[in-house]
Amino acid sequence: MSIKTATLAGVATIEIARPEKKNALTIAMYEAMAAALEAAAADNAVRAVLITGQPGIFTSGNDIEDFMARPPAEGPDAMESPVFRFMRALLNCDKPVVAAVTGAAIGIGTTMLLHCDFVYVSDEARLAMPFTGLGLVPEFASSLLVPQLMGQARAAEKLLLGDAFTPEQAVECGIANAVLPAGEVVAHARRVAERFNALPPGAVRESKQLLRGPTRAAVLEAMRTEGERFTRRLRSPEAMEAFQAFFQKRKPDFSQF
Repeated sequence: MSIKTATLAGVATIEIARPEKKNALTIAMYEAMAAALEAAAADNAVRAVLITGQPGIFTSGNDIEDFMARPPAEGPDAMESPVFRFMRALLNCDKPVVAAVTGAAIGIGTTMLLHCDFVYVSDEARLAMPFTGLGLVPEFASSLLVPQLMGQARAAEKLLLGDAFTPEQAVECGIANAVLPAGEVVAHARRVAERFNALPPGAVRESKQLLRGPTRAAVLEAMRTEGERFTRRLRSPEAMEAFQAFFQKRKPDFSQF
């Protein structure tokens, strides 16, 4: 499955554990993460959720081969795919979600951080949202949230050019709370998650709802609009060229478009 889950001391941990494939996410892994988030939200013994990866890699994003074998359906059915089930589960989780970014966070590896409440980033991490280079568009409401955090000018660098950014830049723009040495990031994130054992859970849940509530409708609408375009773009000639170039280990040629 490549997703490991455990609940210890009030913290439900979701560990992306596929280092041999740079923690690339398959449809089955999205299903497992969605189920784990839903279970954590329903478990009164869980006070917080911790999402982490492997040393040197958080996730490289979608497993392209798996994704192309079973792409999300187009139209309204797209929102019922495992990928969007995971997105909804993270968005709907009313308990604090802490992310320990253990290394590279690419594509949804970065956009999922926009929906976590605390993000701690390894000093070895690199973040990037290279959607346009794959013939795709932003997802997980990043077209809405990234400009809100960074401003339009820097958002254009990250979402139109796909420029990578450093852990320090992630903190500066408000995606992350702090940069930590690689060997300390998971332990620190767990300590933060465990702090919720000493806080009243109802007050925490309602406070999170208040924090996230004003933008919730806009986030859902952005996810729906992006999802429709993303699934359509997956079948576009530009995306086909990008994916073929990836598998053939060559630079894509978009001059024909």
